[in-house]
Amino acid sequence: MSSVASSQLVDVVVVNWNGRRHVERLVAALQALRGPIGELLVVDGASEDGSAQDIAAALPQGRIVQLGRNGGPSVARNAGLRAANSARVLLLDNDAYVAPDVLERLSKVLDSRRDAAIVQPRSVFADEPARVHYDGGALHHAGLIALRNFYVPLAQAAGTGVLEAGCCVSVALLVRKDALLAVGGFDERMVILFEDLDLSYRLRAAGWTIMSDEEALCLHGGGTPDLSFRDGPRYPPTRIYHHSKNRWLHLANNYRSRTLVCCVPSLLAYETVQLGFALAAGGGGFGGVSAWWRGKRDWWQARDGWRERRAQLERLRTRNDRDLLVGGPLTLTPAAARGVKHWLARALDGWMRLWWALLRSFAR
Repeated sequence: MSSVASSQLVDVVVVNWNGRRHVERLVAALQALRGPIGELLVVDGASEDGSAQDIAAALPQGRIVQLGRNGGPSVARNAGLRAANSARVLLLDNDAYVAPDVLERLSKVLDSRRDAAIVQPRSVFADEPARVHYDGGALHHAGLIALRNFYVPLAQAAGTGVLEAGCCVSVALLVRKDALLAVGGFDERMVILFEDLDLSYRLRAAGWTIMSDEEALCLHGGGTPDLSFRDGPRYPPTRIYHHSKNRWLHLANNYRSRTLVCCVPSLLAYETVQLGFALAAGGGGFGGVSAWWRGKRDWWQARDGWRERRAQLERLRTRNDRDLLVGGPLTLTPAAARGVKHWLARALDGWMRLWWALLRSFAR
């Protein structure tokens, strides 16, 4: 530890809520982790299953930060950033089991790129490690992540070595703490979904770069019941709600007015498809549609907050929207891309690409 400069030390922040089923594997990964570790912090959102105590018992050198309530990962990550003493922080979800060399690899990338605010590993499924789950992506103009290598077999995944990415996915991230806090950190109104897209947009608009090390691997576990979704038979209404609200929070937080006008046809087309998906997810009932509507209602009620975010970003902005946004691809889960949905998705993707190619130069 003494041979490592204090500026290169990394505090490891684990975000936890009711993660007892992940503790054993998480602890094993943390104990095997190599690199310039400063302090281990576990930020717990009022877990009720004893998982925080389990982690503390297994890792007595760690520090537990008790929040007293479960405000979601964004709240916990921001609390971890503020509590960390090191300038660099490795942010981990409690179901992110990083390989032993991940911290060493990501730290080397951060050392070599002074303009990088985030370096991410490639995440594969913990129960199917030969398949990619998340590998970053690009900033789609419809307010989405155009994911790279989504569900692609690892042997066929595009990209090797260290690459620039348009967007991070917040399973496991090595970050410069001050860069994230300077742009407002994670938006705490976003409990799940879009918080990493929103943060990525603001960082890149402010002149920072996001990097991916394709050789650094993280095994991604099963997530949180009723919130996380893999490829099951039912898309949770809670996820429909957060998708409906947070996508529009992201758009309102970040896009300039002229950009929003240019994007209107794509935004409405996607929203129509999303509403149809919400109806189908409700099994023909209105549970999914109700969740979609509540998301839009709560987005509008939060308008004072997104006005503040827009003003903050304009003070920091060095890049225009048109230089950050892309036309495609439109990424869907395998279940949503099968059958008739597949052809609809392809048609929508093609139309969005064409529209953005025609209108991109008019955005700001």
